[in-house]
Amino acid sequence: MASVLAIDPAWTADQPSGIALLHEVVLGWQCSALAPSYEQFMALADGFPVDWSTDPTASRPDVADLFGAAERMLDGFAVDLVTVDMPVSTRAISSRRAADNAISQTFGGRGCRTHTPSATRPGHISDALCAEFRDLGYPLATATTSPGTTPALIEVYPHPALLVLMDAPYRVKYKVAKAGRYWPTVPPQERRRKLVQTWYEIRQALGETISGVELPLPTPDEAEHLRTTGLKRYEDALDALICAWVGVRYLDRRCTAFGDETAAIWIP
Repeated sequence: MASVLAIDPAWTADQPSGIALLHEVVLGWQCSALAPSYEQFMALADGFPVDWSTDPTASRPDVADLFGAAERMLDGFAVDLVTVDMPVSTRAISSRRAADNAISQTFGGRGCRTHTPSATRPGHISDALCAEFRDLGYPLATATTSPGTTPALIEVYPHPALLVLMDAPYRVKYKVAKAGRYWPTVPPQERRRKLVQTWYEIRQALGETISGVELPLPTPDEAEHLRTTGLKRYEDALDALICAWVGVRYLDRRCTAFGDETAAIWIP
């Protein structure tokens, strides 16, 4: 049974991180678990469902514990592939990498340039994450790795992935923090409605590949009354699902690595 553990890790330790777990079934892929924080993901393995009305807690991941929880939810089977939306490398990251430049050159014209990583952001979080996965037998897949190789850790980037998933000509407008920039002349309540409507479209597109997704998105009417923190947990969970979808494409050998022998961003 093939499986994907997908993480949308926060670049700082004071923000929660979305996480999803998929496993392959006869007719495709099924979501085994989805949570807006590491703590809630761990709780799922102990039989406690996610309470989407509570604020997710921020913490750094304990990779061994995450694997333990994932294996319990996979009935003892090991994870095959890990995907992360964070700059990772076989070398310490202090500035832009070949992978970042390649993505920006290819997708920048469609609004999908990469952020510039530094020694402090994500810094130690990235280094530790990559090292812990490597030590547990999940080496980083770089541009010298053949698509589909497992076990492995791969870096993904949701924005260009969404161009493929949604067949979109330009960057999909789904980030909570960017709503004011997306629609500067629209009242805040209407911005939230637009965001949630886009989330429903993303969830529907993901549903063509992934079944069993338990993500109770707020309705557009409900979204009008939610603060940014109340909305962000859904965005993080969606990002984790998008990362998982890229993992499925990687396992199907339908991904391309942008980068070099030290780091690569995998795009469907």
